[in-house]
Amino acid sequence: MNQQVRRAGRRKGAGRQGRLEARQSAGPSQAIWPGIEGGKFQPLARGDMDKIHAAALSILETTGLGDPIPELLAIVLPKGALLNEHGRLCFPRALMEDLIAGAAREYYVHARGSRAGKDDVHCVRNSVFYSNSGTAVTTFEAGTRTFRASTVLDIYDFTRLVDTLDNIHMIGDTVIGTDVPDDFEHDMTMVYAMLAGSEKPGCLSFRHRKHIKPAIELFDMASGGEGTFLKKPSIIFGGCPIVSPLRFGVENLEILIEASRLGLTSDIAVAPQSGATAPAPLAGILAQVVAETLACLAIVNLNTPGCPLTFAAWPFITDLRTGSFTGGSGEQALVSSAAVQMGNYYDLPNSIGCGMTDAKMPDAQYGYEKALSFTLAAHAGANRLCEVGGMMGSLMGCSFESMVIDDEAIGMISRTLRGIEVSDETLSLDVIHACAVDPGHFLGNNQTIEFMESEYVYPALMDRSPTDQWEQEGSADLFERSRAKVAEIMSSHYPNYFGAGQDATIRSTFPIRIESDDMTAAANRW
Repeated sequence: MNQQVRRAGRRKGAGRQGRLEARQSAGPSQAIWPGIEGGKFQPLARGDMDKIHAAALSILETTGLGDPIPELLAIVLPKGALLNEHGRLCFPRALMEDLIAGAAREYYVHARGSRAGKDDVHCVRNSVFYSNSGTAVTTFEAGTRTFRASTVLDIYDFTRLVDTLDNIHMIGDTVIGTDVPDDFEHDMTMVYAMLAGSEKPGCLSFRHRKHIKPAIELFDMASGGEGTFLKKPSIIFGGCPIVSPLRFGVENLEILIEASRLGLTSDIAVAPQSGATAPAPLAGILAQVVAETLACLAIVNLNTPGCPLTFAAWPFITDLRTGSFTGGSGEQALVSSAAVQMGNYYDLPNSIGCGMTDAKMPDAQYGYEKALSFTLAAHAGANRLCEVGGMMGSLMGCSFESMVIDDEAIGMISRTLRGIEVSDETLSLDVIHACAVDPGHFLGNNQTIEFMESEYVYPALMDRSPTDQWEQEGSADLFERSRAKVAEIMSSHYPNYFGAGQDATIRSTFPIRIESDDMTAAANRW
């Protein structure tokens, strides 16, 4: 009865807009939920995966990785790793098999405050979540359809926008603050902006290992006091410790070592490009990226056995006509889903970069490229679909309007993940009989009302109205509707989850390069 009353109330609202507002205020969709299981799309046969695995172990055993730093050698050489005649670090097959067998099979990224517990992200086999990241250097300006250099204030703005979006489960350092060149000032301001803007779980990348310790002070302040962060980490640390092909990147390798020494989850990204820093055949790039990712797993587990690591094999596709990265291609969607499948082959928590459209604004190209990569990665069973919100221009730019569109698209893709529940109740034989006899339709039937919210996802931005109604309401397209939604959210939602007192303490202790006045509606920035 209550459902009937609420439904009737929506019909009596102020037209389509009134109904949309009522639905938006009702909370997250009941038809989908975080962590819906994927894994049914498998582009690789079992024999294919066995061959890729064998090739990766052969690469690690014979070719190895170049530019190992002394600190790394001190950790891994006494435990079975070797240097070959070229000075490259190699991992014998038997050692790798033991390390894979003993690696962590799951991890949690905890939410904070009022979200604690209910919004935690549990990365375990085939559970699908959607995560922001990207570190784009530009931000899309919808009014002029141009890209400008991103700022640290954009980090806060993107974070507070995601704070309101139900289907993006993790915040991330979506853009780089190009206006703060000092590495320490940038990283502390980035951490502050993310923690002030949302209590969702997060992932971020540091520029130097020495920034981890002071950042933990900020994490503790946000989590409840000294020592609380390490007990229930709400942030995982990203970075690219591998420079393809098969070499170490010093700064991010040091961060990987430091994070695992603390027992913290490392959320790496290993991203060779086909035909440029990896072989052109898709099987070849998979063999290399799996080897490079397993090398990171070996380092973490030789440093701190059982410490969680994201199996983040992110093979990227090159347009070989120009040499440019192409994030929206069919090959990118395919090889990404295969990389996810390899993570599940090892039963390791995994992630993938997706939604990396080459389009420069939310247009038709944007829509089909995003839908293809989102859908394949989710159905392959990625634990975390990264770069997921707002990314455009082959990862060079991020868009507020794209963020809200992506959130809505994710909801519909998640509904396809859930599948179709077949039972005596859902087969509906009695209801079919009753409605077919009288009144000849299913509108208003108790079962229709009962399943209205739990079976269907209702978009707010995607237009389903009749054409004449659409014309009467201004003939707005998706981009225009997304601009209106962004303006509504950004003009009113200015959270600071630290609170005034703690915020003042932080500003007196750390070099925060965002003005407090810009974090209030009084700034009138939107």
